[in-house]
Amino acid sequence: MSTPPAAPSRRFTPAWAGRNYTLLTAAAIVTNLGAHGALIATTWAVFDAGGDAGDVGLVAAARIVPLVLFLLIGGAVADRVPRHRVMVAANALNCVSQAVFAVLVLAGEPQIWQMMLLTALCGTGQAFFNPAAEGMLMSSVTGEQAARAFALFRMTMSGAALGGAALGGVLVAAVGPGWVLAVDAVAFAVAGSLRAFLDVSHVAERAPGGGLLADLRDGWHEFIGRPWLWSIVAQFSIVVALVGAVESVYGPLVARDELGGARPWGLALAAFGVGTLGGALLMMRWKPRRMLLVGTLGVFPLALPSAALAVPLDTVGLAAAMFVSGVCIEMFGVAWMTTLHQEIPEEKLSRVSAYDWFGSTAMLPVSTALAGPAESVLGRTNALWGSATLIVVVTALVLLVPDVRNLTRRTETKPVAGGGEPAPATERAEAV
Repeated sequence: MSTPPAAPSRRFTPAWAGRNYTLLTAAAIVTNLGAHGALIATTWAVFDAGGDAGDVGLVAAARIVPLVLFLLIGGAVADRVPRHRVMVAANALNCVSQAVFAVLVLAGEPQIWQMMLLTALCGTGQAFFNPAAEGMLMSSVTGEQAARAFALFRMTMSGAALGGAALGGVLVAAVGPGWVLAVDAVAFAVAGSLRAFLDVSHVAERAPGGGLLADLRDGWHEFIGRPWLWSIVAQFSIVVALVGAVESVYGPLVARDELGGARPWGLALAAFGVGTLGGALLMMRWKPRRMLLVGTLGVFPLALPSAALAVPLDTVGLAAAMFVSGVCIEMFGVAWMTTLHQEIPEEKLSRVSAYDWFGSTAMLPVSTALAGPAESVLGRTNALWGSATLIVVVTALVLLVPDVRNLTRRTETKPVAGGGEPAPATERAEAV
């Protein structure tokens, strides 16, 4: 008697999404749910403690300063030791710092210096986490499926950001910022537990090098030798600084003074999350041949939220501006990750990612710390219009770099990690 054929197993993930990719995506969902609520909670914790715009900027800058200082070291470490260990250790640090922050807020009025110290610890963890996470994600998918994988990953993060921002605004108004910070601490604990199961057996043992400084020099040569890479990072050092000041300081202030409080700003951030979700869906199906050109064109609309706050538009208008900017930044994000995956050797991904993060965030401490004084000198409206104008100007300038306009998608693959199955590259890139 013949044995009946086994029923095909059901998959809830694509064939190319192996164990590592699935774990990384699940952990990112958890941390994004907590982090986007905590972003709102931190700002209102400062307000509830009697802080003003300058204090909000100082607390935001306290997170960014160690992020900038330790990023390059974090990238070099992540290319020398198993990346998942770096990620888990960083999540543990973030969990402890957010838990202490929550206790201080729930127990009474925390001091500004205490909030700065705890956010600085979070920034330190992020400095080690980001390069390791980016290198781990890029080594978890095949070349021909990279763009789709990055788009799906970013789409799930956007959905979590949407939920986190919406819930964060509501919960801050309903139960206060302390409980939202406590949820963020739990989210880091859960995500760290998931990341502990990542498989790094696919990563070849690193050849003995000349030490940390030699690794940093090697990463620098890789970075500076590619005009498309350093020019876009230079552009984003300004763009990220301006957007960071708007989101950390001016947005909450306009919401408080003109729109009625935390909830409208939470809805605006949620609209941004919906936009990034839509942008990721678009990039899952669209594979532009000139990736960087399309991505850079998507940076221009990042000026819209600053302009909307400068007017200021009502909640609906602000949410619309945030939605459009969300769609467009996701176009850039997928194009950027796909380009790095295609152009940078796997063993140098974390170091190059660290230089990318370092350059892109280097001006954030300055912009957030000076946002309050700039408002006093220029006025809030002029500061916001200035931010919108600078975003447009620096984005136009980077289009002058030939590689940004002309770098094209290739179809060769890199080895897949963590159990994914390569899928045929049946879709051709669409010309732009």
